[in-house]
Amino acid sequence: MSREILINITPMETRVALVENGVPQEISIERNQRSGLVGNIYKGKVVRILPGMQAAFVDIGVERAGFLHVDDLLPSKPKNKNGVAETKSPEIQDLLHDGQKILVQVIKDPINNKGARLTAQLSVASRYLVYMDGSAHIGVSQRIEDEEERERLKTAIATTIDELAAAAEPVKRHKNAVEIPQRRGSYILRTAAEGATVEELRVDMRYLQRVWEHLVGVKTEAAVPSCVYEELPLSKRVLRDMASDDVEKILVDSREVLDLLIKFAHKFSPEIAGLLEHYPGERPLFFLHGIEDEIAKALQRSVMLKSGGHLVIDQTEAMTTVDVNTGAFVGHRNLEETVYKTNLEAATATARQMRMRNLGGIIIVDFIDMQNAEHRRQVLRTFEKALDRDRARTTISGVTELGLVQTTRKRTSESLGQILCEGCPACGGRGSIKSAETVSYEVLRDILRVARAYECETLRVLASPSVIERLLDEDSAQVADLEAFIGRSIQFRTEDLFAREQFDIIPV
Repeated sequence: MSREILINITPMETRVALVENGVPQEISIERNQRSGLVGNIYKGKVVRILPGMQAAFVDIGVERAGFLHVDDLLPSKPKNKNGVAETKSPEIQDLLHDGQKILVQVIKDPINNKGARLTAQLSVASRYLVYMDGSAHIGVSQRIEDEEERERLKTAIATTIDELAAAAEPVKRHKNAVEIPQRRGSYILRTAAEGATVEELRVDMRYLQRVWEHLVGVKTEAAVPSCVYEELPLSKRVLRDMASDDVEKILVDSREVLDLLIKFAHKFSPEIAGLLEHYPGERPLFFLHGIEDEIAKALQRSVMLKSGGHLVIDQTEAMTTVDVNTGAFVGHRNLEETVYKTNLEAATATARQMRMRNLGGIIIVDFIDMQNAEHRRQVLRTFEKALDRDRARTTISGVTELGLVQTTRKRTSESLGQILCEGCPACGGRGSIKSAETVSYEVLRDILRVARAYECETLRVLASPSVIERLLDEDSAQVADLEAFIGRSIQFRTEDLFAREQFDIIPV
């Protein structure tokens, strides 16, 4: 499989596309004026305790206070086979109080009217490892399935921890503190660590220790609220998180950013430096590879399938729904075979759209009903296999009694549509507007209200062209009856700048 990463740099934003065999699979956008907060560590202040929600609001210096739940305040508790914690969490008011200073990390960006989701379980990441402060533990990504490789990595980390701890110098937390020995924390081996040498892991661990020592050193002196650790910008996160072994090249259309990325790669991931290339072409990088068209398609409600079927994707506050339709695809054999082929294609297409659109939270997929049990299993297996390629954590909760497939995808940032679009001022985000007939009737009712409230000889109606046309044509008889009833004349004036649902009635 041929994989490429395209990085488009402009003064306003950075855009990244992951392309497999010429087909875009992921789009990431970071705007300079509104960059994401995920991964940033802040020294904040508790501004409100919510005992009923077992949570607190923490001021971290951004527009809205962040949300910290008690489960994100304490280390993870052991869970039973049903995924339920074996011990009950303490009361939030026993752990925090108003005005308390606390170090927190953003795990979910502010979305819509919600503030950032926070955790007090701090972590910093490198190419191969994630370091978490607290009790010593070594974990391995579940995507590394080979048991021998898992054990090799664990042994390598455990040995390196002992070596580094023995050679470590005592660390001063701040100028007035006594010297404290280096703390041991938890290390999680990321998927990219598969096949990494002991020396590569050692380099990563030293980097994470330097980052953590810097964080420990500045947190005491830092103001409240303030950011004490900032996550890498998107262009560098790509090298850390997306540049896997099967990536053939990374194209960057900015010479200046390319030089910075090469320096970064040589310092932290030397094997990636050789993949970086400058794109000097006159045609924009994203236009050349068809990314602009794919972004436009990812903002549409309907997604066409090659067979002639289509998906209808609706994103709401609570969940995202995906409806599968055969559309123009009528098949060649029988209905069951037509439905089966459409669902197989839809399963792969839905997984890709989840990545392209960066959909998060609950996702409900309504595949076309299938009578054959083996067909249902094959479609679900295809969907699961397609989701395995997703870097975000995804789970399939099962199939409901109504045949709906329940899926969740970890949401850490805004979706593509939320970044690029805003609510429609004409419909208020509903996705539809009132008909001219409906607005016309509203105007007639409001005329009666204004006539009773004001003494005047004439009422002037200002409205959009389609509504005025309706009032003067189909509803002219009702207008005449209303004039006779209220004993006033009614004038109409077209306002081209008015939206259809907007109108004014002025007593003259």
